[in-house]
Amino acid sequence: MAKPITMIQKNALTEEEMKQQKLEELKALLADNDQALNQTLEIVRELHNSGILEAANSMLQAKDKIAKIALGQVSRKPITNLINNAMGAAGALTNIDPEMTTKLVNSVVTGMNEANQHVQSKKQVGLFDLMKAMKDPDINRAIGFGMHFLKGMGKGLKD
Repeated sequence: MAKPITMIQKNALTEEEMKQQKLEELKALLADNDQALNQTLEIVRELHNSGILEAANSMLQAKDKIAKIALGQVSRKPITNLINNAMGAAGALTNIDPEMTTKLVNSVVTGMNEANQHVQSKKQVGLFDLMKAMKDPDINRAIGFGMHFLKGMGKGLKD
């Protein structure tokens, strides 16, 4: 009868054998991914030739200085006002119905085209033209919209 196994011996690789094993794995990876590696090297070559690689390297080396300058610029009063205004405008835009916004923008474009045609015609508008215009349903609708817009705006300003 055979003796029972009481100790398991592991084959410990020497440092040289580990290096050789890693080199073999790297060779296999390079062989399997040669097309991707060639494309990567081509990109790096183009970045180097255009000077972008050097600029990126310089930026990485000066990252602390760049961050300090950027923070200094962002914390300036005009920039903080811009950020606060953008956030306020974004908040207000979320309360507006998108269909109404589209309709309003399209109406402004149509109005600009009509106004441009009038400017090109060089006709003068008289007092009777204004009186007649009040009976035009399109003008009346725009004036009513404007009046109610101003009324709502006035209510909002009252708070």
